[in-house]
Amino acid sequence: MTTAPTAALPVAAMQQAYDYYTADDRWVWQRLCADQLTVLPQVASQRFLEGLRRVDFRAEEIPDFRRVNPRLQAATGWTLVAVPGIVDDALFFGLLAERKFPATTWLRTPAQLHYLEEPDMFHDVFAHVPLLTDPFFADFLHALGALALHHLANPAAIERLARLYWFTVEFGLIAEPAGLRIYGAGILSSAGETQFCLGPEPARRSFDLTEILATPFAKDRMQSVYFVINSYQQLIDCVPELAMALNEKY
Repeated sequence: MTTAPTAALPVAAMQQAYDYYTADDRWVWQRLCADQLTVLPQVASQRFLEGLRRVDFRAEEIPDFRRVNPRLQAATGWTLVAVPGIVDDALFFGLLAERKFPATTWLRTPAQLHYLEEPDMFHDVFAHVPLLTDPFFADFLHALGALALHHLANPAAIERLARLYWFTVEFGLIAEPAGLRIYGAGILSSAGETQFCLGPEPARRSFDLTEILATPFAKDRMQSVYFVINSYQQLIDCVPELAMALNEKY
């Protein structure tokens, strides 16, 4: 399954064709997973590491959604839904509002091991799913989806929601007793950004909703700024302020 399914396929008809993964797919998953599992215990959020154990991801086995979903449902009521790739805002946020996480089922090729423009299954599943077992984080993601459904006709509001998603769910850092740790999936699935984000070069700022909503992001390079939360409850606690900001300004 090294090629993404056609985007014309309705999401309701998509399934993970688990028996069709190739030897290359299994090698890619094993290599990426093993490499990150060597590094992440020292730099990833404790909640992510706990979630990783809860969903039982291992380097030697590509996750099977049929086995992952019961564990997710038992933890926070979420499930994985197979999608062909990047989906539009209405579908993406609509799924989040139903506690369904859209995940691709294809894996990058060996030649794309260290760089891929479009998120593949390693990013969507390995990096995102473990934190979906955390109640605060799961509720935050659900709230973003529900809010977005009320603002789909307003591109400015959706852009600001996308910025919040980007600087938290994808590229967020958290201050924990052991030190600064990573929880953003865009970092956790990238060996290069895992090292870069904790180094001396980028700016790191305390979580500030107003600043985040006003900060554009870049998809084609390492981030120049990362925002740091103090707890996952801080994410869900910002939702009322976010709702007011979207209603009043955008």
